Amino acid sequence: MSTPISNGPWDETDIDPLILQAMRGLPKDFADFPRIYQDELQPALQAQEVERQAAARSAIRWTWVGVGVGLLGALFGFFVFRVPQLAIVAGVIGFAVHGAGRGPLNQIGKRAKSLIVNPVAARFDMLFNPEPGPQNSVLDLQQAGLLSSWDRARYEDRLDGARNGVEFEFFEAHLEERRRTRDSRGRTRTRWVTVFKGQCLRFQFHKAFQGRTLVLRDAGLFNVFGGGRGLEQVKLESNVFEQAFQVYSNDQVEARFLLTPNLMQRLINLEKVFHGSKLRCAFQDGELLIALEGGDLFEPGSLFTPLDNPERVRELLDDFAAIFNLIDSFADPEQLQRERRDGEDG
Repeated sequence: MSTPISNGPWDETDIDPLILQAMRGLPKDFADFPRIYQDELQPALQAQEVERQAAARSAIRWTWVGVGVGLLGALFGFFVFRVPQLAIVAGVIGFAVHGAGRGPLNQIGKRAKSLIVNPVAARFDMLFNPEPGPQNSVLDLQQAGLLSSWDRARYEDRLDGARNGVEFEFFEAHLEERRRTRDSRGRTRTRWVTVFKGQCLRFQFHKAFQGRTLVLRDAGLFNVFGGGRGLEQVKLESNVFEQAFQVYSNDQVEARFLLTPNLMQRLINLEKVFHGSKLRCAFQDGELLIALEGGDLFEPGSLFTPLDNPERVRELLDDFAAIFNLIDSFADPEQLQRERRDGEDG
């Protein structure tokens, strides 16, 4: 199931053709966004442009300073004083200078992100929080067998709302595990290893079920011990699906009832739609939990280009469209048709 695409209604308007071109092909939910962008978002972004240009020039200067510090450190450390540690220290200082120089530019990026994303979320009666703090749902995903253990976590870009009658929550997580090694001299080294970086989603599934079914990507860490906790592997009719995923459940009949051929195809397509990989999901307690490894969503893009570039807004709208398409893929088809008919009648 795909989200309807809109090419209008944008005829006979006074909207900038560049804006129309940038917004073309978005789902029908966004049909009025060329007007919203031109009248509301673009002026707000243009008001930040002078400050962005100054911050960008400053960031470039400090980057060159950082590079210079690193090169001088390497020169003196390796060729003059013959002290390699000096080159390492200079490299660290140079990188720190580069990071500090980008500070003001990063702050402008956060403001630009807020200026774009918050009005879009409000338009669909959703709440967006770029820095939500700890997320309780991540523990449910771990207990469901979708995530391994971690020692350090960072969360961002939480989105709460309802879509076609389905309440949902979405957030991004970066989970890291602390690993220690000891060399031959007994010295301990600590490093942080990413065990998950991507998107997490939970919502009520439209079919009633009592058991627990786990869908994991074939091979990899999450398949080593099978489904675990009383789950048995489920044999499905789709050979294509079984080549990509492994399914475990404590109710074989119910698992086949949930994983229809249509739903299995949606799962196969979902990684492409969401630009991610290693999707896994769990049906439990009447909910569908999804974890998908992918890049960051809702980011403002390069800050070395004008803030009011329509393509910048288009990229963020595409992120919303990806989430909407994901939810629509698993929504009740009858409810989805009712919502669309109500929208057309309204």
